[in-house]
Amino acid sequence: MASVAVTSRSITVDHIRITCGRSFNEVRAVLTTELPELNERIIPLLSSGDQIAIDEYDRSGPKLFVFLERDHGVLLEIAGGRKNAVQYEIGNPITASKMTRHHLGAALYAPLRVALFETESGTVFEYDRPSSLFGQFGDAHIREVGLALDRAVLLNAAG
Repeated sequence: MASVAVTSRSITVDHIRITCGRSFNEVRAVLTTELPELNERIIPLLSSGDQIAIDEYDRSGPKLFVFLERDHGVLLEIAGGRKNAVQYEIGNPITASKMTRHHLGAALYAPLRVALFETESGTVFEYDRPSSLFGQFGDAHIREVGLALDRAVLLNAAG
């Protein structure tokens, strides 16, 4: 029988909540406009090792993509009615490769998850600050990418 080692440690994560005056549909529309769906051509470029093509795409292409969109609001039909609530996976495979080459555990947070939902007091974004998630790996390369992700487009979408 193979041996198994399990370790555990606590980390500090900065949780961000942005409440804005725009309607849920407005924020969702801006987010959709500013963050295109993942361009599937990027993955073959990365896996082929075509550094020239990747560098060009990294310079000229979008910095973030929507990998996946999940409608959490529809799940609440069972609890009395649908709500406006969407979870997004947002990131960039090129950016992810810049981190995971230094520590594969960074793949746990790439792409990032963002929740957008409507409350009585306004439309809300919630997410965990990327630099606090990626900072746990103690690698300067990963931390640098995390800090860049902290300045993402969510504030612009919030208006």
